[in-house]
Amino acid sequence: MPLVSHNALPTFERLRRSGQTVLETGRALHQHIRELHIGLLNMMPDAALEATERQFFRLVGESNPIAQFYMHPFTLNQLPRGDGARKHISRYYDTFDQLQRDGLDALIITGATPTHPDLSQEPFWEPLKEVVEWANSNVTSTLCSCLTTHAVLQSVHQQRRTPLGFKRWGVFPHQVVDRSHPLVHDVNTHFDVPHSRFNEITREQFERAGLHILVESEVAGVHLAVSRDRIRWVYFQGHPEYDTVSLWKEFKREVLSYAAGQRDDFPVFPNHLFQPRERAILNEFRMRLEEAMAAGRDIPALPDELIIGRLNNTWHDTAEAIISNWIGTVYQLTHQERNRPFMDGIDPADPLGLGLHAREAVQ
Repeated sequence: MPLVSHNALPTFERLRRSGQTVLETGRALHQHIRELHIGLLNMMPDAALEATERQFFRLVGESNPIAQFYMHPFTLNQLPRGDGARKHISRYYDTFDQLQRDGLDALIITGATPTHPDLSQEPFWEPLKEVVEWANSNVTSTLCSCLTTHAVLQSVHQQRRTPLGFKRWGVFPHQVVDRSHPLVHDVNTHFDVPHSRFNEITREQFERAGLHILVESEVAGVHLAVSRDRIRWVYFQGHPEYDTVSLWKEFKREVLSYAAGQRDDFPVFPNHLFQPRERAILNEFRMRLEEAMAAGRDIPALPDELIIGRLNNTWHDTAEAIISNWIGTVYQLTHQERNRPFMDGIDPADPLGLGLHAREAVQ
């Protein structure tokens, strides 16, 4: 399913240079293929804004090529932004008002960086609730990522996330627990998923919310769950969209925070990310770093060239397959005519797919 570069967003050119198929608008208009319009509510902070675009655009664009994808990134005005991010958003992003007028076939909502223990105190809380309520009545399927999963479980299902007391980060093995569901059809039954969080929604909380669990880990907990109608709401607790180097970059930021005195201890290694050789290199780097800090010297550069080429990616192919199944299901459910407020058989009064809809028969 090729992406269509319907505007000048730099992410399209970055993906094209990396080898992904991205159609120009003129070429796309001459192909007799249906189009799908997918929103991306990007709530990530400025430093991760464009990387998050690329990660989710890539997953969608690598799906089975039976449609053309028009991606519509937007964000929330209430989120604090620097000048650079505001210019990027002003130039390339749609507004929520535009998307409400034009309609979407599907929606992805990214995670965010929380600043309060209680998510209801976050600046995104009320505007996110507005987007969620609109999507429930107007979008075929909405995929929530990480922190948004926590926010929706709290705001809609009254299930507050549980603090872990530590940071769960790294790459963890997961198991498909319901192989009959269309989202996990023909994917690896055992695969890895990156996680990076201080809190979790437990299996019991997902079940109390009336959600159906598809994928979980003995260590990292539930990764993938869906609403009872099987597709209307999809919840990720991990980060299958991550690039190979995403956790490495996060680890580097933590190291630099330690070097700047913004944290008290050298960060622990993300689980299952580094092999013994890379651990030895980083332990040696830590000794040189702490010697420089104690002596008041400039800190040494992190050994990117010795680490990046040896990082393994054990999650992307399965993430791509699950997103492809998600897109394929949305493709089958959406009408030829866009801008219709509800799918046939969907009760707009049903709160976020808690009841069984007539569309379940289609599955």
